[in-house]
Amino acid sequence: MQLRALPILLILAPAMLPATSPAAEITPKTPDSAFAGKLHPDILGVSADSTAETARSAFETTFKGRTDSKTEIGQAKLADTSTSYIATLNFSVPLTAKQNGEALVAGFSSPASENRVFFISRTLNFAQGEQPAKAEMIKQVMDKYGTPTIVGNQHLYYVYRGNSIVSVGGKFGKPALALAAIDKPLDPRMALKLNTDRGRGRGSCVAVVKRSIAAKEKSLAALIEDAKGANCDGVFSVQFTPSTQTNRISIAQFVLLDVKRVISASAIDAEALAASRASPRPTGHAPKL
Repeated sequence: MQLRALPILLILAPAMLPATSPAAEITPKTPDSAFAGKLHPDILGVSADSTAETARSAFETTFKGRTDSKTEIGQAKLADTSTSYIATLNFSVPLTAKQNGEALVAGFSSPASENRVFFISRTLNFAQGEQPAKAEMIKQVMDKYGTPTIVGNQHLYYVYRGNSIVSVGGKFGKPALALAAIDKPLDPRMALKLNTDRGRGRGSCVAVVKRSIAAKEKSLAALIEDAKGANCDGVFSVQFTPSTQTNRISIAQFVLLDVKRVISASAIDAEALAASRASPRPTGHAPKL
């Protein structure tokens, strides 16, 4: 099964283009994030602290030495200015008989909100002889990210709210317990607790992260409505696709969605847009010579 690169937002630019053109008159503001302190999940070192440039460097390092890699950089313009910036990154290498395939996708806010990441996805497609054991992968995930909120339907979900991982009573503290649950449907009682309104919205965060993966555009505009209705601040999702050998996996997908950042960065970027439109425009004309 070949990896499919997701569509790139806006203008596809050569990999050697700079992150921005000459800067516009803006004062960058740091957008809020769901992830802080020790609860700071990353994918290949790319976390909520990362900008487009630091993420790009991490992606390039990951595929260093692969001559078959493909790089797509989506450029956008800041408000009503001529300033361009990296809005999306899409790096991939194909699956071969002897080498794993991989796809990395990320979305970023504008320079007004510091060009910060709000969405990251990593999809690993394992070659036939390289397919890892499901138990080993679950242990690695939990060693790095901790105890998941809910497990089932081939997923481990980490739901973040109020600077902590949400608990809905699931007993997944040990990898063996998560392994026993992952092939089963999500527990409806836990799902109900997870989706209970907590004052901001009623949207299921499991559904929100699924729709973010499916979205053709990884842009703030494409994700903002879901983010506003979500009852969480962020989600980290891991999905395994079983191999023909049921104890091994053929595909692993890791997704980090910073719901709080989508909302905060959207507000900052909208403010920058409004300010640019309100700025007085020069009215002078060239004199007659």
